[in-house]
This record gives sequence, structure tokens and C-alpha cells, in this order.
Amino acid sequence: MTIDVELKNVTKKFGDVIAVDNISFKVGKGDFFSLLGPSGCGKTTTLRMIAGFEKPTEGEVYIRGELMTDVPPFKRPTNLVFQNLALFPHLNVYDNIAFGLKIKKLPKDKIQRKVNEMLNLVRLSGYEKRKIKQLSGGEKQRIAIVRALVDEPTVLLLDEPLGPLDLKLREEMVVELKRIQREVGTTFIYVTHDQGEALTMSDKIAVMKDGRVLQIGTPMEIYESPKSGFIADFIGRSNLFEGGYADGIVEVDGLGKIIVEPEPQVPDKRSVLICAKPEKISIGRKLKGLDNVFDGEVKETYYQGRVTTYRVLLKNDSLVTVVALSSGVKDIFRSGEKVKVGWNKGDANIIT
Repeated sequence: MTIDVELKNVTKKFGDVIAVDNISFKVGKGDFFSLLGPSGCGKTTTLRMIAGFEKPTEGEVYIRGELMTDVPPFKRPTNLVFQNLALFPHLNVYDNIAFGLKIKKLPKDKIQRKVNEMLNLVRLSGYEKRKIKQLSGGEKQRIAIVRALVDEPTVLLLDEPLGPLDLKLREEMVVELKRIQREVGTTFIYVTHDQGEALTMSDKIAVMKDGRVLQIGTPMEIYESPKSGFIADFIGRSNLFEGGYADGIVEVDGLGKIIVEPEPQVPDKRSVLICAKPEKISIGRKLKGLDNVFDGEVKETYYQGRVTTYRVLLKNDSLVTVVALSSGVKDIFRSGEKVKVGWNKGDANIIT
């Protein structure tokens, strides 16, 4: 596999503050790679070091195998889409897209052809003469993206470009952005704090916290097999139980035994976390055929159309979140009802 971007032991300090702490990863050609984490975790600083706007304090950045240490931003085979988009308000759509091509002094007919290709890509043909202020938020996003793509960079860097959009438009743009990336085949590195965006669009995700990369994997690997309690709680919702492990059993104080898939790499008496996703947990007045079943009391019920979310209090005073398909209003459990919750051993995983 061709590697488009590689970071080797990269650290970035601002005075005494360590913004990025000894991170390493590789991004393959044509991948949609997301840097995901809360505010202040170092993801934007990492993106800016790839773009050349920040220089690593330690470590090395490579693009297509070439060391980028002394290569200025304008000579790197990258383009960056900022959160504020940075479109030129005094230029129309055509001239915004063509701006970089004109600087390169490409022939006029080639510029026109490439601009038309980009407008076709984002389904905005006929918008050439429109002013930026005449565009909707989603249209501005698309113009900013194709303006960055028209130069055919090796890597397109995107710094939370969907942040300013309202929820519905952001959801539409997530699908659109993935379509664009798939059609052009350019490597995308995308910064976001939104787990849903990262899970929907990415081929690989690097989860960051406090300047470090905690886990890299496919969306399914990150969601289904988190390697820490932070990742389990940050990527969607998770129910976490702490206890001592011994031969496929985790003893949880005040709750009892939880049966898990045996984990040969975990020594007996080791303290572990059990991660059970809300949608993997069953709820009912009676539950049969499950490895783990516990009594509880419904504390909160949230009907959400297709699904209903419950918060259930167990006997050890822990609250469990359950997401169940809504089969009918009469079948919804109300606050105060006694219920059982349960799951099979293969529907939860051990975090050491």
C-alpha cells in the first residue's frame, strides 16, 4: 500500500505546553483518515504540522516519502480547508475555484475545463457567476472543498469544515463529503470532535486525547473494541462496569458476576472494565436465554421514534443506558417500572 502521509514521533510544544506528544501514524493513499477528539487534544495542531503552518518541535513529517521539515506550506502537495472556509467574498464562484490555477498561469481553456469538472462534481453547474454571498451554507462548503481539490493535491486537509452548519445540513454534507472523496480518490485527513461524522465518513480514525493518539482503527474497530474507558465513553455511549477478572468472570461490587468471553491475555484478579453498548442490551419484564441478566428500575424514558432510550438503575446504584427498538407506545416502559436488563457474553468486551 502506498503511504501518502507519515508522522514519526512528532511532538509540538508551545512554550511549556505540550500540544502534541510523540505521535506516530501512517495514512494510506486514497484513505479518508479522521483525527477525532475533544477540544484541545492536539488534532488541529497535528493537521497544521502536516500542512506546514506549524513546525514540529521533535519528530518528522513525510508526504509520499519525502521529508517535509524544510518545505514551506505553499510548496507542499497539500491544500487545507479551514473551518471559516476563507472564500474570497469579492470574487464569484468561478474565480474562487480558478484562483490557484490562475496563479500557476495555466491556459485559460484548461482552467475553464477544470472549474467545470469541479462544479459538476459538487452538482453546482451553472453557479459560475454567483457571488459568494448568494450561496447557502452547504453551497459555500462545496465551493471551498472543490477550490482546494482543483489543484489536485496529494492530500486534502480539512479542519472541522462542517462545524458552522446546522444539524440537518451537517448530516447532508457528511454524506456529500464522503461521496466527493470516493469519486476523486484524493487522500483526506479530516479533523473533527463529532463522533458521528468520523464513524460515517472514515476509513481509519485516530482517537486523540491530551496530545496523544490513544487508538487507530476502522470505525467498527474503534466503536466495537475500544481500548480504553475514555474511548468507549467518547465514541457513542457505553455502559462501563469495573471489576476483578478471573477465568471468564468479572466480579462487580454490589452487582455480582458478569460472564464475559474468556480473555487469555488478561491475568486472573486483574481489574478490568466491561464495555456494553446500549443497543446490545435487552430490556423486558422477563428475559430468557441471556448470559447476564440483572434486575433494575426504569428512571428515565426517552421516546425517539424508531428507538426508545432508557436509563435503568441497577442494585449497585449504577445507571445503565439501553437503546431498544420502539415496537409500540403500549410496550414502552415508564419511569418507576421494575424491569430486567441483560446481554450475552459476546456482546460486551473487556478493556484492560
